[in-house]
Amino acid sequence: MQPVERSNPDGVDFGWVMQTTFVVTILVGSPIVAALSTTTTLPTWGARAAFAIRVGAVIWFMTAVVVYLYARRTNAGDGGVG
Repeated sequence: MQPVERSNPDGVDFGWVMQTTFVVTILVGSPIVAALSTTTTLPTWGARAAFAIRVGAVIWFMTAVVVYLYARRTNAGDGGVG
């Protein structure tokens, strides 16, 4: 059996940032997109998809910035290494 690879990044662990951004965006962003879509007229599936992509991209970017700043400030994602 192959051993699990480990890393010891200097500074921000960007793998942790990407994974956390993905999970938080799905958990928090999906309800936000759904709630915002109720106030907008979206007559076709294309309009719905375009709306979800436009709003989701903004949420994804904002989440990534917040997660990165959190990781930089707290050394998050370092695997508990003090």
